[in-house]
Amino acid sequence: MSSPLSPRPDQIAELTRGLALPLQAIDDLHLEIIAESIAQAFAAVRADAPGVIASGDEAEVTALLQARLNAMIEDQPLWRQLVASIARGAESLSFDGAHLEKRPDLSIHLTARSQRFPLIAEAKIIDETKGQALYCSQGIRRFLHGEYGWGGREAIMIAYVRDKTSITSRLSPYLTLPVNVANYAVQTGPDSLNLSMCDAARSRHGRAFLYAHTLAPMNDPGPISLWHLWLDATT
Repeated sequence: MSSPLSPRPDQIAELTRGLALPLQAIDDLHLEIIAESIAQAFAAVRADAPGVIASGDEAEVTALLQARLNAMIEDQPLWRQLVASIARGAESLSFDGAHLEKRPDLSIHLTARSQRFPLIAEAKIIDETKGQALYCSQGIRRFLHGEYGWGGREAIMIAYVRDKTSITSRLSPYLTLPVNVANYAVQTGPDSLNLSMCDAARSRHGRAFLYAHTLAPMNDPGPISLWHLWLDATT
């Protein structure tokens, strides 16, 4: 019998049946709409539940955000055209099936994309005690090693920022240190994005795995583009 951490090729073969991976890139315009909508939803729940946003744990804040984003599907035609549903903590497989119960924070199911491979968003709190090192080691790294988002070319990192720091002041200096360029396979960025409702940037990273379900040269997932959305979680 296979150990719990052994690759499971049958699981991956079934999950990827009929698909060529990585999936086609999501259009930048669609990603901008998604990013702005996440920021809009966060601003709304911050106004309605400021105490939870300012002091709740990551799960509490993300649950509010997920609920508002799903409610927007019913209220906003443009959002409904783009997004079918948003799940929180939905179980998913790692790239080789060794892990059957990975639980990314948000799985955004797009209407024009395979429902088997949603757009993944991972969230972290940024404050005086939780900073960029945790954001990278327990957030970014998961995308680079095939735990999350391995079927696509892009993903989202969300920060709930409680100390008024920014991507420019905190994340960019960290990710441009030579040791972290190597640790996180940084190819470009973080480059600022001109979004109206949040502090945002994009970085590109190499990925440290090969697809287990297909042969070279089709087994290289290529780099992943990470959209960083830093949301003001102060009162």
